[in-house]
Amino acid sequence: MHLRECLSCGHVGCCDSSKNKHATHHFVDTGHPIVRSFEPGEDWRWCYIDRSFV
Repeated sequence: MHLRECLSCGHVGCCDSSKNKHATHHFVDTGHPIVRSFEPGEDWRWCYIDRSFV
């Protein structure tokens, strides 16, 4: 399981490799489009709307 942080509100949820996919459910519920990896040593962001790294 890996964690993702919402850049709109700071919510931290688990990635799509996890059973519950909390980060994606947060996007669906709120419309907050961009998350970043919350893992040490990782520095990337993902846009759910464009379905691409930003």
